[in-house]
Parts: sequence; structure tokens; C-alpha cells
Amino acid sequence: MSRSWSRGPRRRYAPAPPRSLGSRLLDYALTAVVLGLFILVAARLERFEMRKEQGMAVVNDGDSITLGTERIRMRGIDAPEYMQTCRKDGADYACGKLARQSLVRLIAGRPVSCSGWQRDRYGRLLGDCKAGDTDLNGAQVQAGWAIAFGDFETEEAVARAAKAGIWAGSFEEPQDWRDSHHDQPVERRHGTLASLGDALRELVRFW
Repeated sequence: MSRSWSRGPRRRYAPAPPRSLGSRLLDYALTAVVLGLFILVAARLERFEMRKEQGMAVVNDGDSITLGTERIRMRGIDAPEYMQTCRKDGADYACGKLARQSLVRLIAGRPVSCSGWQRDRYGRLLGDCKAGDTDLNGAQVQAGWAIAFGDFETEEAVARAAKAGIWAGSFEEPQDWRDSHHDQPVERRHGTLASLGDALRELVRFW
């Protein structure tokens, strides 16, 4: 099979005319805007830097401690509030105070280290905390003195099956107790969706 083709006239290319001053100024302005946006995004991303705190802990209640000047809310769990009561064998008992005692026992006088990047509506760092090799968040749930709050569902299932801690009787979920006693906004669970939501909010909040 043969091919035939004919060569057409060659096209002449003329150089593009110089751009006007207005067009060049517009380009410079757009470049400055893009650079400004990158700087703002970089500033917001600094807020996602993982913070690490360690030292001897002051135990505030069953899911919050203080390390130095940093107040820390343990991520992914929710313990009865300090003044909250639960019910067992037909009588009320101070489950909030027992939840705090449980965390004190888990720490056992050892230094505590916590890491995290999110903060709750009180400005507390949402942290994953350890004392030695003990994962305090998971251990508190497995001991039955905190419920899963976006994480640690497996540990909660173990506590339920063993009727450990508050699972030995009946109780009002800490979130519901807070709502009925303090009339405050609902605290969001500390799961993956909440983390993604916080990240997106930080990226779009440029003021």
C-alpha cells in the first residue's frame, strides 16, 4: 500500500506582541495572591504539629490530667464526671470519684507522657497518654471506668463482658450527665471524622 502526500505552503510564525503593562501587573498581583495563600496555609498547618508533654501528672478526674501548665483531656474516652453518681445494687455510688481513683492507680506514681494536636472547646489538649508501657486511655476504658468516645470500642466490649467498673450497674452516659447538669454544648466524639473536621476547619479559617 502506497501513501502519497503533497507538501503545502510553509506557515510563517510571527513573534507574539509584547504584553501590555496592565496584563503584566495582573500577573504580578495573581502571583502575590497565590504566595499569600501558601503562607497562610503553612501557618495553619503549624497548628497541626504534634505536641508532647511529660512529667508527673495531677489527676483531675477519670479522663483529664494536668502536666505542668498543660491541661490534657484523654482522647477517645469519656469518664463519669467527678461529681457524677451511678447506680449499683439499688443504691447510688460516687462513680465519678471512683473513676478518678482508677486513673490514679493506673498511673501508680510514674511519670506520664501525652501527645496530641487537637484541642477541645476548653482549650485542653486531646492526648494519648502513657505511664511506662501502660496505655492509660485504653486501660481506663478496659477497667470499666470510662466509655469509648470515638475510639477504644474493643476495650469497652471487654469491660462490658466482665461487668467491670460502671458496667456492674447502671449509669447515665457522661455526655448526657453534663448536658443535664451544666447546660453546655455537646462535646463531639474524638474519632477520625472529628479529626478530619478539625483539620478542614483550620485550613479554611484564615482570619
